[in-house]
Amino acid sequence: MTGGFPSPNHGDRRGQRIELVVLHYTGMTDAASARARLCDPEAEVSAHWLIYEAGRAEALIPETRRAWHAGAGSWQGRDDVNSRSIGIEIANPGDRPFAAPQMQALCALLRAIMSRWQLGPEAIIAHSDMAPGRKSDPGPRFDWQGLARQGLALWPGQGPDLPLAPSLDAIGYPAADPATRLAAFRLRFRPWARGPENAADRRAAAALAALTARA
Repeated sequence: MTGGFPSPNHGDRRGQRIELVVLHYTGMTDAASARARLCDPEAEVSAHWLIYEAGRAEALIPETRRAWHAGAGSWQGRDDVNSRSIGIEIANPGDRPFAAPQMQALCALLRAIMSRWQLGPEAIIAHSDMAPGRKSDPGPRFDWQGLARQGLALWPGQGPDLPLAPSLDAIGYPAADPATRLAAFRLRFRPWARGPENAADRRAAAALAALTARA
């Protein structure tokens, strides 16, 4: 890991404590292009960390400062996610799997962040989780199960077949129309599922809601 805090795009945390880590893909051609944008004062975007294709993790702003990575959205009924989160950008255009060195670097970084700020696996979320319909990163090719196997994210088993909406509320998904919320949930937990809501969606969501309640 390296860190010279090159991005000027940050502010104070407005009295909020760090509760979340939001994972993103850069959606750009390469890490160099993403870094240039994240450090451009005119772009008014930033993240705390950027993970390069070969696995280098660079700190762009201090974790104690508020980065401008999440935008509009909420999680578990709380908005201003920027003030309550650490943002990690992973270099990936959004159309391919994430390289093994990147995932290894991400796992090491998440362990360090979770230790520093006393966060559990429930605190690690996708940008698409907190902004259903507006954002899709880190997308369907991201290995959430791999993170979960290492205790770095939640992954559901099969729970009871309960109504979907209350489970999504309990997990933390913000209000949106049912189709949009279903798409956001599937993007993370059932990325290749298609068609109308079904029992597999409801069982996975119920299991995840139970995990979230115990966290």
